[in-house]
Amino acid sequence: MSHVLVLQHPALPSCDLSALAALKLPTPTANGHSLRFPVTADFELSATAQAELMRQEIDFAVLPDMAFSDLGLIVSDMDSTLITIECVDEIAAGVGLKEQVAQITEQSMRGELDFEQSLRQRVALLAGLDEAVLQEVYDDVLQLSPGAEFLLDECQKYGVHFMLISGGFTFFTERLQQRLGFEYQYANILEIENGKLTGRLNGRIIDAQAKADLLVQYREKLSLQPQQVLAMGDGANDIPMIRTAGVGVAYRAKPKTQAEADACINFGTLAQVRGWFR
Repeated sequence: MSHVLVLQHPALPSCDLSALAALKLPTPTANGHSLRFPVTADFELSATAQAELMRQEIDFAVLPDMAFSDLGLIVSDMDSTLITIECVDEIAAGVGLKEQVAQITEQSMRGELDFEQSLRQRVALLAGLDEAVLQEVYDDVLQLSPGAEFLLDECQKYGVHFMLISGGFTFFTERLQQRLGFEYQYANILEIENGKLTGRLNGRIIDAQAKADLLVQYREKLSLQPQQVLAMGDGANDIPMIRTAGVGVAYRAKPKTQAEADACINFGTLAQVRGWFR
C-alpha cells in the first residue's frame, strides 16, 4: 500500500512549509485543511522539519494512503478524547475530593499506576454519593470534544462503525450512545444501592487489555482486516488498543501514548481524524 505524509492545519496556505523544501517531496494534493504528499512507507521527517511544523501547530503523520470509507471501525476512548472531561474527577467534586481523585487519575493516565487498582481506589472514595450527581455531571459539566459530532456524522455518512470503550462508566457511555447514535459502547458499571454509590464496581473491569480485546472481537465480528480499524485515545490505558489497531491516533495525549501512535493530534480537533484520510 502506498503511503502519504499528511499535514493538517486550519490555515495551511498561510503556513511556512520551507522546512520541507530540502526533502524534495512530490507535489501534494489538498483536501480540506490537509495536504497529502506521496512518500515511501519508511519516510521520516527530519527533527528540524518536525520542530518547525510543531512550532506552527501543524499536525503531521505518515500513514497508508486510504480513503475514509476504507475504514470499517473506529474505536474511541471517552474521557479526554470523545469528551473533554474525566468523569470520575467531576463526580468526585460532589464529595469535595476532585483534587485528590484527579491526581490519581493523572498518575494512571501517565502509566504510573495500575489502572484497575487506581480505578477501584478512586471509586471507593465516591461511596455514599447520591446518584443524582451523575446526571448533574452529564447535564452541566460534560462536553463533547471539538470535532466529535463532525467525525461521527462522517462515520455515518461513509458506513464506518463507531465503538466507545471507556475506563469510565456506563452511565455516561450509554447516554452518549443514545444522543449520538453510534453502534457500540463498553464501560465500567458503578454499583448503586438505595440511590447511593456504594464505592464498588460491578462486572468486568474495562481496562487496557479489555479495550484491546474488544477491538479484536469486533474486528472479527465485522469481518475487517487489521488496517480497517482505527483506535484513538489519550492515556496509557489506550496504548494496547492503539498498538492493535491498523491506525492508532493519540489525541492530546500523554507522551507514552504519543510514542505508540501512528498519528498524533496535538493541536487540532477530532475532525482531524477524518482529515488523515482521502
